[in-house]
Amino acid sequence: MASLSAWLISFRLRTLPLALSAIITGSFLAAYKNSFHSDVFILAALTTLFLQILSNLANDYGDTVSGVDNQERIGPQRSLQAGAITMKQMRTAIIAFVILSLISGIALIVVAMKGMKLTYSFLFLVLGIAAIASALKYTIGKNPYGYVGLGDVFVFLFFGLVGVMGTYFLHTHQFTVMEWLPAISIGCFSTGVLNLNNLRDRVNDAAFGKQTVVVKLGVNKAKVYHAALLITGMMATVVYTLLTDPSIIRWIYLISFAGIIRSIWAVQKNESPEALDPELKKLAISTLLFSLLFGAGLIF
Repeated sequence: MASLSAWLISFRLRTLPLALSAIITGSFLAAYKNSFHSDVFILAALTTLFLQILSNLANDYGDTVSGVDNQERIGPQRSLQAGAITMKQMRTAIIAFVILSLISGIALIVVAMKGMKLTYSFLFLVLGIAAIASALKYTIGKNPYGYVGLGDVFVFLFFGLVGVMGTYFLHTHQFTVMEWLPAISIGCFSTGVLNLNNLRDRVNDAAFGKQTVVVKLGVNKAKVYHAALLITGMMATVVYTLLTDPSIIRWIYLISFAGIIRSIWAVQKNESPEALDPELKKLAISTLLFSLLFGAGLIF
């Protein structure tokens, strides 16, 4: 059997805080409207973690099959590619996390949708199935969307808009216009992390036909794209604060912008793909810090 350490490597634990940022932001927005429910938060967080791990496992599997994960690849060595986990074991793990995601997601819908029309439950079930399909199709199967430059779109949608606004609705049973702005922020920051990953892997991805946005744009334009993503993310929440309640405590999240601005600078001056690997974790942590500080400013 594969060792626990091999599985933990494949789970990519450093990606999990980023996945939780959308749930935290949506839950804080709900708490600001006096509609926070702890059971909804726990189940939403659990479902998101299962989906993120599923996505990571599927990514390892798809990139190993295609040859993208190989000895020339920059970054942490993948357990599957290194032989620490077999293809059969990985397929079994993927199926297990599909089941766990479904069970947790259905439980979340049942708990959150009490008293609501069945139509809403059905819509969220469809969204959940779409999220599972998105996790699988990023690198698996014929024409995976991650290989044609659509990974950024799906990350922005599911880790930003759907993650934040879906969580907000599960707590509050309503959609309001202003909350889309922080959702855009989380989507932009999450897409920025993916862009860093693709900047790091650009040479190997191009060699094996993985046409990410970075490969399509080229390095210089991808650096501009990175800056545009993070600046848009910061400005979206600044606008939200100005239009809602610009009191001093609300601006505490500006502290997290130091790490986000630093990411822009690190990418702009970067000349070595290897040096970008630690930047992924730093931007992910900055995004989590943003979520926590933004939420703290709302409820205090």
